[in-house]
Amino acid sequence: MFHLAPLLADAVIAIVSLAVHFDANYSIFLAMLSSTYIYLSLKISKMITDKRRKFNDAKAKRSALKNESLESYETIQHFNANQYELDRYSNATVQVQTLEGALVTFVKLLGFFKNTFYKLGFLCLCLSASSGLTDQRGFGRMIFLFTSLEKLQQPLEHFNLIYNSIRSTLVDSEKLLALFQLRPNVTDQPTAVPLDVCNGSIEFRNVSFSYENRPENGPKRLALDNISFHCKPGEKIAIVGESGSGKSTVFNLLYRFYNPQNGSIVVDRQDSQEVTIDSLRKYISIVAQDTFLFHDTLMFNLKYANPDATDDAVYEACRVAGIHEQILGFPDKYDTQVGHRGMRLSGGEKQRVAIARAFLKDTPIILLDEATASLDSNTETQLLSSLNSLFANRTVIIIAHRLSTITTADQILVFHEGRIVERGTHHQLLNREGGRYTNMWLQHIRDGFKS
Repeated sequence: MFHLAPLLADAVIAIVSLAVHFDANYSIFLAMLSSTYIYLSLKISKMITDKRRKFNDAKAKRSALKNESLESYETIQHFNANQYELDRYSNATVQVQTLEGALVTFVKLLGFFKNTFYKLGFLCLCLSASSGLTDQRGFGRMIFLFTSLEKLQQPLEHFNLIYNSIRSTLVDSEKLLALFQLRPNVTDQPTAVPLDVCNGSIEFRNVSFSYENRPENGPKRLALDNISFHCKPGEKIAIVGESGSGKSTVFNLLYRFYNPQNGSIVVDRQDSQEVTIDSLRKYISIVAQDTFLFHDTLMFNLKYANPDATDDAVYEACRVAGIHEQILGFPDKYDTQVGHRGMRLSGGEKQRVAIARAFLKDTPIILLDEATASLDSNTETQLLSSLNSLFANRTVIIIAHRLSTITTADQILVFHEGRIVERGTHHQLLNREGGRYTNMWLQHIRDGFKS
């Protein structure tokens, strides 16, 4: 606005001056010419914006392709696909260069035609004004006319530059602006209160949930269908079932990434939707199947669970997790860079880091999402010892892939198509001949013999 005000003032002065020193028709013609110029500028800028958006999309796809190739370099090597990936990136680069060339050419051509149109209008105006001017006063008026036209042209060109700059900036920032406009699916209720104390009690009461908001055909598929269970403080509950049976949805709802459509989740006698999200998550730790580590030091990743933890507390947590001695064996010890997503650590080492982080967070509720599914039997056995130390005096919910890890659970919930179809201890479930858990256990035994 501060840039446009002086330009607008110059244009008005130029048009008024022409009306005073020349016929009013000159001012009207010049105003119409300037308006047409501005209209063309706006239309052309929109056309340029559309092409720039395609160019930006092509650049974003090329960047995503590059990052994907770098992250999956092992898979590329496994399939001997170096040349294939190189061709994909080359094709993406060619597309970017083609769109960039088309954009530059388009901008120059349209700018040329637009300026030519305006110059021709100026020329017609000058020729009309010069007819019959032969005396010295007439030449002076012509010089004044040229000066006025020049004064008018400059603000128009500046307006064009400013407008194009704003549109280009907005196009370049579209994805970022769209990200800022996103709103979380779950927010605190206006009446939500902090969960000040948590002893680890968890209860699901007739909870139903679907990830599908508006199904196009037929009823929506329920990820959880009217499930209920109670986990007392200090108890260990295991959840088993085939893929897609709703196991991970339990964790998503407990962490309040989503809210259930029906029923309620009660934590320490309070409805989870009536407490603040931050205060709820403060009392929950998770050890996931795929532990994400930042491209930083081990110490940074360990303290991520508790930034206020002292170095001695980190050392103690790593001792309990069984990784302290391994870290001391690294050249840089706790200052070791773990690489992108922790690629410099083995699967077992990353899981031990996750266990150490859970110790550091020191919460009454622990969630394990198939934490040992991708590990070999020896590493799994070693980790279970660390996990048992972590479980002491805490409420634990385990999503299990290997049934041998949950035989001591206080209660096992068998999920099938979003429902709890069986529940009980390991021995109680095995006594149900032909039951789903019994069949899963027999399959587990057969797989163990095969391996």
